Amino acid sequence: MSAGSLPRWIDFGLIPLLNLTAAFLVSGLVVLLIGENPLDAVQVLIWGSIGYGEGIGFTLFYATNFIFTGLAVAVAFHAGLFNIGGEGQAYLGGLGAALACLALDHYTPWWITVPVAVLAAALYGAAWAAIPAWLQAKRGSHIVITTIMFNFIGTALMGYLLVKVINKSGSMQPETRTFAEGGQLPLLGDFFGTSFFGSSQVNLAVFLALAALVLVWLLIWRTRLGYEIRTFGANPSAAVYAGISPVRITIITMLISGGLAGLMAINEIVGSQHRLLIEYVAGYGFVGIAVALMGRAHPVGIMLSAILFGMLYQGGAELAFEMPAITRDMIVVIQGLVILFAGALEYMFRPALVRLFSFSAKPAAAAGKTA
Repeated sequence: MSAGSLPRWIDFGLIPLLNLTAAFLVSGLVVLLIGENPLDAVQVLIWGSIGYGEGIGFTLFYATNFIFTGLAVAVAFHAGLFNIGGEGQAYLGGLGAALACLALDHYTPWWITVPVAVLAAALYGAAWAAIPAWLQAKRGSHIVITTIMFNFIGTALMGYLLVKVINKSGSMQPETRTFAEGGQLPLLGDFFGTSFFGSSQVNLAVFLALAALVLVWLLIWRTRLGYEIRTFGANPSAAVYAGISPVRITIITMLISGGLAGLMAINEIVGSQHRLLIEYVAGYGFVGIAVALMGRAHPVGIMLSAILFGMLYQGGAELAFEMPAITRDMIVVIQGLVILFAGALEYMFRPALVRLFSFSAKPAAAAGKTA
């Protein structure tokens, strides 16, 4: 093991746990300052998110969104690219999914419409990521700047389309008509004939998210393309020397990343809202950055991190209801602290752990030499 490195169980397990613990300790101090008991708040948050069927359903619903946006960020990370355009790519993915549903919902059953909507959502999301990818690969424009810009451009474009082009006839609301039954992805409870999930909107898109986790793992760690992506991300100069094209890897990686972000629309638009409406992405693309960071850009870590943020979203809503002193703004603060420690302060504990591990490893190495 090289100097400054850590065992995988520390890097991928202990450090995220320490970051999360620090975030919740600071959050507990904030709750204490407003006059509430942090332990009671934690109890309400956990019960509200996983303590009963409807809470579990909403937690899974939010986690599904975070899996797609987290995977989108993670795939780009592996190529050394920072795609923060998940908001815009998911927004345009919604346009693709909605157009497919609007075109087919009166003529085909959902199990024919939805695969077309999945393909359309991925293609529209990938197309929105293609332009920043090309600008980075061919013109040297920084991917962070261009993807930020395309978030705003996508929002403006969707606003225009929903008001002027594809809005529901006779309505002033910036949204399309509601999809017919042939364009609606069944809820999990309806599909399996159970009332366990109550009125939650968890739907079959959760299985699409699980499939995406498996496929991304296979892509990154079990294919030649994945090896090239990781090589380019680790050392671009060595990748070029090995014959890997930076232009090809940059564009392909961003297309995959944008397609994954676009798939978020299946959960929200096809599975829950059943229509395309304004600003439905609601910050999920940005939270995906923290999900990818906390999950160490690995599908298993992303799944766990997505569930955590799903618990924060659902449990936070219950917390604001049960403890009125903790407002929705306070919940956003708690979520922001988790993002802060998982993102900006992600390496806060690393230097101390490196020194501690190096110190403990030296006597063992010396003993091995004398033996």
